[in-house]
Amino acid sequence: MTGGEVLDIAREGVWVMILVSAPAMLIGLAVGLVIALIQALTQVQEMTLVFVPKIIAIFVTLVVALPFMSQQLEMFMARVAELILATS
Repeated sequence: MTGGEVLDIAREGVWVMILVSAPAMLIGLAVGLVIALIQALTQVQEMTLVFVPKIIAIFVTLVVALPFMSQQLEMFMARVAELILATS
């Protein structure tokens, strides 16, 4: 396996990591933004008000996006296993 192939695998691994983590991160960002806007409008500055809805939203997102996440990880692992078998 050449250095270029290793870099391709590493780059693909980083891309898969971004794809897998994107749904939870984007929902966490959106919920945090909405809660911050509500806090700014009502002037309620309670710190726990941010965490509970964000945790619930991220949990629901993970449950919904789990098939997509597992499919992405499965495809990446199949490619890595195929490369391992091809080089040995």
